[in-house]
Amino acid sequence: MKRFTCDELVELITAYLDDALDRAEREGFEAHAGSCPDCGRRLDQFRETVRALGELPPERKLSDGTRDRLMSAFRARHRH
Repeated sequence: MKRFTCDELVELITAYLDDALDRAEREGFEAHAGSCPDCGRRLDQFRETVRALGELPPERKLSDGTRDRLMSAFRARHRH
């Protein structure tokens, strides 16, 4: 099982939610998210954001540029 830092976990949230991690990465991700309250909370917040955005009509979804800016802000906030 791979071990992840908090910064690495943040970078892999979308891959995790898209089921794009291999078994060892997924297990390491879940172990870290399950034992780190901050990362577990971030994962829950990201799931909720994805769920909310998924309910918007197609014309209201975020553009790729907006999504990238939000992810950058999310990462920057995590580092402080």
